[in-house]
Amino acid sequence: MSLLRSARFPAIVLLASAVLALIVANSPIGPSVDDVMHAYIGIPGVFELSLGHWVQDGLLAIFFFVVAVELQYELTNGELNSARKALQPAIAAAGGVIVPIAVFLMFASGSDAVDGWPIPTATDIAFALGVLALFGKGLPSGIRIFLLALAILDDIVGIVFIAVLFTTDVNLGLLAIAAVVVIVFGALSRALDTRARGVVAALLVLLAIAAWVLVYLSGVHATIAGVALGLAMAQRPALRVRHELEPWVNGVVLPLFAFSAALVVIPAVSPTQLSPAFWGILVALPVGKIVGIAGAGWISLRVANRGSAPDLKLLDLLAAGALGGIGFTVSLLLSELAFAGAPLVRDEATLGVLGGSAVSIVVAALLVAQRAHHYRRVAAAPSDEAPPAGDRDEQMA
Repeated sequence: MSLLRSARFPAIVLLASAVLALIVANSPIGPSVDDVMHAYIGIPGVFELSLGHWVQDGLLAIFFFVVAVELQYELTNGELNSARKALQPAIAAAGGVIVPIAVFLMFASGSDAVDGWPIPTATDIAFALGVLALFGKGLPSGIRIFLLALAILDDIVGIVFIAVLFTTDVNLGLLAIAAVVVIVFGALSRALDTRARGVVAALLVLLAIAAWVLVYLSGVHATIAGVALGLAMAQRPALRVRHELEPWVNGVVLPLFAFSAALVVIPAVSPTQLSPAFWGILVALPVGKIVGIAGAGWISLRVANRGSAPDLKLLDLLAAGALGGIGFTVSLLLSELAFAGAPLVRDEATLGVLGGSAVSIVVAALLVAQRAHHYRRVAAAPSDEAPPAGDRDEQMA
């Protein structure tokens, strides 16, 4: 289990799952596997979903619960618990949302792919931190903190997009009942430290399932139930539950979702025949994120109080921007939602997410490794000696 709690291994598993899905989808068994993913499971005539939707709407709600618990902690006790701490990553995150959207629209404006503009705004926290762990030995903790805050703010934007843009025909009555269930869930979670914690835990599981079903039936995307439950739960028990769920999320939930989302056939067409969605996402993730995060982050260095945020250099911000371009999980979900009625465009958008994230992984690995090497040299240099001229130039960047 400890392996699945590490930052490195889950990122490798996630990538391997996506690659395996592409291989399977484009092999002779691809159609059969696709049929399995579209097979309906549940109570006939009462509540049925395809296997793919059980993964996307059901299992992924657990992932969003874990994200929401982390978000709750960071907003109350962590790196985002004051406006002063959040200012610099918030400005960088804004650039990391606005610029990728603008880049995407340069390709997709005027086409039927324009609805995919939210897709390149997301950052995959687990994957980005995995790359940071693999190649960032020696980096100052401030860079990791900045990236974590940036990715969490990105997740907030992604959650808002899912809740607002991809909600249709909302049943306000069911949504209101779901809200009451979430409130009861949050209040009852305060009793998890009592002697009756076994009974309380069972009731919490039932309430969580009820909230998920109600949110799904209300017309709001079911993963929002996970967000609401994670934010409502008392912090101490929530952090314990997150700790217990983390290996399952990293080892089962996210790999299954990556496999399900990446199960697409690579179109046998020339590059010029590919949808603008593919090209927009392919460029917006690596280029838009790097330009947006580094540019806005550089501005934030001049706006934020130096004593209230990590003292980052421009090259550090470029590395953070490249890490931010690893969209993966949330971008794949946004692709599924944005083009739910256009399977061909959705598949090409998925390939754009995989391609753009792959480019970002390579660029991020190179930049992070370079910055880590630089900081290790600085740390190894005698304190009474000035660093070499090359390092002085780097520190000024």
